[in-house]
Amino acid sequence: MRKLRRSTESEVIAEFLKNEYYQEEFHADRESFERVVLEADLTNEDESALRRALLFRRRGHMWREVPSDTQWWEVEFEPGDLEYVRVFPRAQWRKIAGESFLLRDIVNRIRTVKFSGATRDFIARVQALCYRLRTEHDRSAVLLIGVDEQKPLTILEGNHRLTAALLAGPTMFSHQFRVFCGFSPHMSRSCWYETNLPNLWRYGQNRLRHLFYDRDADVARVVHEMNRASQAPVIDSNMDPVRAGKSIGGSK
Repeated sequence: MRKLRRSTESEVIAEFLKNEYYQEEFHADRESFERVVLEADLTNEDESALRRALLFRRRGHMWREVPSDTQWWEVEFEPGDLEYVRVFPRAQWRKIAGESFLLRDIVNRIRTVKFSGATRDFIARVQALCYRLRTEHDRSAVLLIGVDEQKPLTILEGNHRLTAALLAGPTMFSHQFRVFCGFSPHMSRSCWYETNLPNLWRYGQNRLRHLFYDRDADVARVVHEMNRASQAPVIDSNMDPVRAGKSIGGSK
């Protein structure tokens, strides 16, 4: 793996949110925030705060499990890195993986095992993405987490795309996307990196704590603070502030 440059949490959140912005959680006020999401100004702290709140609508439960001391880097994959990249065990990936969550083993099982039912349909969608990547250049970002460059890396965002790219070939895997890796000596405390009972217990406590109200996902609060700090409204004043504040977990 070759480190290209240090990145910031704000930049990584901006890239993550771009990949998520088609989801249903953003339908109600999509147009109000499209510019902030799709044309991110990373020098604007207010906009960064707004993007963070928007991401937390859908992925707050995920981002909280990333250690606060994580350092983010934009990196370039090298051939040997494939030995260390793995998906994390969730949803359909459990059924595909068998005994190994290494990405190379996942791809080998997709090529050689006859799956059925919902798993077969899931693989068909990954194969369709593989064919699309062969004809279209995709520079979207994928996110991985790890302890350091010498230890395994887990895909935090981009399981489908990286699997499809590797199905298309090693070159596609190495050069198709922008790759951001987050490193922390405490990453083994994240349930997304190590799935064990203590980590899952901590994750469950965090979910319960933010079940009814998640201040970090309260978009209306962030918009209100932005507009109060500025003489002119930063966000369209015609936007319904209740809709702006909708989020998973009942944020208002």
